[in-house]
Amino acid sequence: MIALLDYGAGNLTSVRKGLRTVGAAHFTPATPEEVGTPSGIVIPGVGHFAATRSITEPWRNALRRAIGSGVPVLGICLGMQYLFDGSDEAPDVSGLGLLPGRCTLLPPIVKVPHVGWNDLQVQRPSRLLGELVSGTQAYFTHSYAAPVTDACVATTEHAIPFASVVERDNIFGVQFHPEKSSQSGLQILRSFVEISKFPDFQISKC
Repeated sequence: MIALLDYGAGNLTSVRKGLRTVGAAHFTPATPEEVGTPSGIVIPGVGHFAATRSITEPWRNALRRAIGSGVPVLGICLGMQYLFDGSDEAPDVSGLGLLPGRCTLLPPIVKVPHVGWNDLQVQRPSRLLGELVSGTQAYFTHSYAAPVTDACVATTEHAIPFASVVERDNIFGVQFHPEKSSQSGLQILRSFVEISKFPDFQISKC
């Protein structure tokens, strides 16, 4: 069963609906102890990076224990940014540090926030993306973005290229909202559910 984290950053209704659509059993842990070792973890979120401050140390420890033991995690939008070291949007708030790098503001030479449909440029094979190819459209709404590092499996351009899909071992993230990205988004959620059922990777030290 997939644990869907609720830390008050946005409405979880659409994510729950997306998980139900792809047949994923899920629950929302009420305490850090309830996180346990689920089949997978989804960290959603919208808005300001400071909202992740409400993920207190006991919650952070529970997440890191589960992920460190091999449980796959999927960060969505703000949840993906939280997988990194932090964000310039809230410099005093730490991310989980599962992926190196900081999120930065998109260049103001274009309209910020970046809202609407944009395409993915696939950089390398990905368990999460599966058969999805470059040009696949996804729905974005964000002002800050993650850097393009070796964890990046797809980029998107809004003035500059940024990481729109990341994947390393059991750590996955998407900057867009798959639950609002039509059939391609549902395919990504479906892939994550399958990965959660049948993990096949070596775990790197966080």
